[in-house]
Amino acid sequence: MKEPRVAIISPNRSAWSETFVRAHIERLPGVELVLMDDHLPRRDADGAPLLSDTLRARLVRRVRGIGPESALRRAVTERLRRARIEVVFAEYGPTGDAMLPICRELDIPLVVQFHGVDAYHEKLLREHDGYTALLKGAAAILVVSREMERHVIALGADPSKVVHNVCGIDLDRFRPGRPEQADKTFLFVGRFVDKKAPQLVVLAFARALESDQWLRLRMLGDGPLLESVRQMIGALGIEGSVELLGVGSPEEVAAEMARSRALVQHSVTTASGDREGTPVAVMEAMAAGLPVIATRHAGIADVVVHETSGLLCEERSIDVMAGHMVRLATEPDQAARMGAEGRRIAERDLRLDDRIDTIHLTLLRSVGR
Repeated sequence: MKEPRVAIISPNRSAWSETFVRAHIERLPGVELVLMDDHLPRRDADGAPLLSDTLRARLVRRVRGIGPESALRRAVTERLRRARIEVVFAEYGPTGDAMLPICRELDIPLVVQFHGVDAYHEKLLREHDGYTALLKGAAAILVVSREMERHVIALGADPSKVVHNVCGIDLDRFRPGRPEQADKTFLFVGRFVDKKAPQLVVLAFARALESDQWLRLRMLGDGPLLESVRQMIGALGIEGSVELLGVGSPEEVAAEMARSRALVQHSVTTASGDREGTPVAVMEAMAAGLPVIATRHAGIADVVVHETSGLLCEERSIDVMAGHMVRLATEPDQAARMGAEGRRIAERDLRLDDRIDTIHLTLLRSVGR
């Protein structure tokens, strides 16, 4: 069977900056074109601008009465036409919304992948009219959690178009660890932003520390809440028990997971409606054979089974999360059991190649193959 010619559109300045986008580019069959840098893309995969910004080009457009956005849309359309693209795969809802008129003009199907904030944030939903046109016009809509699936259907998506598909993990990057042999060290991995609530992880840890002074918390990541978290740690007087490690490479993340007792994640829904998809750090911890202590938030509850592969609590339930930390600190055999079960679930449900296969099948169906 001949593969359809696929264009991947990513809003990031570098399409390779996010692990899952890079996996789509490198592993999906038939990718002929990658355009990036904004929802209506401005550059190709080599970083070359799609629209000439020379003085002469700007003057020509001005004389002809063509605005910058119209000119860029024409340039994107022409690039897709020249590459004989048969299906467009848009990363993020706003990207799909921007590409929909172009796909209609070229009479090619559009498949859109929602990841998290793009599906929920109230400001984005207002700016894109609740994705009304996109949900009607897209050939298929990929979502990364069951909650997101229900959400886009409530927004108006045809259920038959919606495909649940988590990003997936390259299991070969993670060797199952022995959390029962690790020190009483808990690990947070993620951006220091509202929906990941690192400050609530610190509060829960401080509460757990009251029961066991030998507990330790290591936090990998950076973001706008970092300084607030640093000040909170100082105000609580727990600087000797918490380490802020900054951003870690994939290899450093895997190494930290290998020497931790459990991953801790206290994801919440923010006042603006922002929430997670299925956090990559949670899936990576499962791949590493690490039990997960987390909230029943978005896609976390899809992959972490309470009392089987981890321990869950409601959002902002600081005392319950603290109790979960104390439990796994004092019951290493339970950490071992849950970590092993998490790895088994990851091998069954979270393999990256399987998730890529689901996208591939969705693209094939969108072009009638």
